[in-house]
Amino acid sequence: MHKFSSGVKAITGVMLIIICAMIPSSIISPQGDLSLLNIPLHSNWQIQGLLLTSLLSGPQVGTISAISYLIIGLFYLPVFHGGGSVGYILTHEFGYLLGFIPAAWTCGSLSKKDLKPDIIYYSLYTTLSLSILHITGITYLFVGKIIGNWDENLFDLILVNSLIPFPIHFLLCISISLVSIILKRILLVK
Repeated sequence: MHKFSSGVKAITGVMLIIICAMIPSSIISPQGDLSLLNIPLHSNWQIQGLLLTSLLSGPQVGTISAISYLIIGLFYLPVFHGGGSVGYILTHEFGYLLGFIPAAWTCGSLSKKDLKPDIIYYSLYTTLSLSILHITGITYLFVGKIIGNWDENLFDLILVNSLIPFPIHFLLCISISLVSIILKRILLVK
């Protein structure tokens, strides 16, 4: 078994987050006539790419990947959902991107405490990390509303950015937990 350095893991994690941000999520359902029905979920795998990095590589690599992703999006490439640049800090979506950092740390820390990967525990870890990400985003919305960064109704912002996408993100967290367990067995990750 070959050990990879934390730097290689972090670069791989950033690339995984960027690539997952471009992959739309959907449910594929078989039909009676042997065709497949594709039901779009109006989300991507960006958050799940971050959580997968944390589950496989631990809290330090997951956090480094999250911070690197933010730096790349703010200063170099438009990798965020609405583009990028320093001006993205003033958008109401930026709080959710800030939530990547504590979510990555939490997910990685909890997964490293387990000796044997378990779908139930990994699903709980990813759901807790997803909740931390959304709490960070809602806090950013609340603070931004107080200081007057946006004129929209606070409840509408929370509804659009947290309450509507959360169930879809939750379903994807369960699937990424299963993927991480399979990858840990294939890659012999401890």
